[in-house]
Amino acid sequence: MSNTPKLPSDLLAMRRRRLLQGAAALPLMGMGLGKAAFAQAPATAAVNTTGLAVTDTEVTVGILHSATGTMAISETGSIQAELLAIKQINEAGGILGRKIKVIREDGASDWPTFAEKSRKLLVNDKVATVFGCWTSASRKAVLPIFEKENGLLYYPTFYEGLEQSKNVIYTGQEATQQILWSLDWGAKEKNAKTFFLVGSDYIWPRTSMKIARKHIESVAKLGSVKGEEYYPLGHTNFNSLINKIKIAKPDCIFAAVVGGSNVAFYKQLKAAGITGDKQFLLTLSVTEDEMTGVGGENFNGFYSSMKYFQTLENDNNKKFVEAFKAEYGANAVIGDVTQAAYLGPWLWKAAVEKAGSFDVDKVVAASPGIELPTAPEGFVKIDANHHLWSKARIGQGQPDASFKVVAESPELIKPDPFPAGYQ
Repeated sequence: MSNTPKLPSDLLAMRRRRLLQGAAALPLMGMGLGKAAFAQAPATAAVNTTGLAVTDTEVTVGILHSATGTMAISETGSIQAELLAIKQINEAGGILGRKIKVIREDGASDWPTFAEKSRKLLVNDKVATVFGCWTSASRKAVLPIFEKENGLLYYPTFYEGLEQSKNVIYTGQEATQQILWSLDWGAKEKNAKTFFLVGSDYIWPRTSMKIARKHIESVAKLGSVKGEEYYPLGHTNFNSLINKIKIAKPDCIFAAVVGGSNVAFYKQLKAAGITGDKQFLLTLSVTEDEMTGVGGENFNGFYSSMKYFQTLENDNNKKFVEAFKAEYGANAVIGDVTQAAYLGPWLWKAAVEKAGSFDVDKVVAASPGIELPTAPEGFVKIDANHHLWSKARIGQGQPDASFKVVAESPELIKPDPFPAGYQ
């Protein structure tokens, strides 16, 4: 794919150097570190010139996700991952000699609530950064507040792109890395020429499907779209949709149904005889987190486009999965957004230590070029556009609710949140 460049030689050289030096190469999950004494902390006046919640011994951050409501099925893992990363950072000595203190707020799957809580965290609590949001609607609700108050948000979810903000670091995939790559894979490997688009009714699915339709019909000219349907968040009756799909007989159902609606959607597909051995279905929104409700028996044989699956085989991921299960139980699962959320605190730590300051402007300026060679998904790097260089992957659902990785981009894909021809 033209937007999947080879990893530049300078990036390869930087990777080697970062493994040997710098905060960005600090091992995750306490690899080889164990508990460390806190280093001599620099003076608070030197590392906090903008009135953030930083003392001589602590720095306060916010976590803002939906712990309740229809999105809790997807966001709980993000909360767990961010808390795990913060715990590990504290055990390894903290940041600039300071322990991280967390204030948790519940967005409650309600976009106005996200806006209200973000204002509280930034204005009242004066947190140094926030790790949070899941849906694009929640991100769009808080974005004006982060920009007005000059806060810093680490946003973990794969999303539609078409956005770039000084005040956000996007640790999930954008459209070129998830939507376009997966559609090309489906056309090539599954011979898909006709598509039925379905999603939940808010900005991410609608914009994602707008991009998908353009790619299918005019840019890549993969084929045609036979149908396009949207349903409210929390919707549970998909019988009418399923009848439309049966009539259209698409080669590919391309889905972006989110949250608890996934449970009803996939159970009803199976009940109607639409199963992975008969129908090619490719989704942008089912990870191991959703599979806990969907059930492997209902998703078996269908495909998800993500950059991370719990079954990835590398040493980084093995250690991460072990640490996550040790913290949250043997039955805990890790989805794509959970892993991307885990990256947030580590990327922030690296940028703060590179900047030598908690000041948002200085942290933002230090962020481009930050690398994490120890990320569970593999090596990642922050681009100047505040998105991550990452690989794209396709996982096939298994009966035990896990995913088998069946395809992977050969190289990291440079993020391009404003791809030509899709706006």
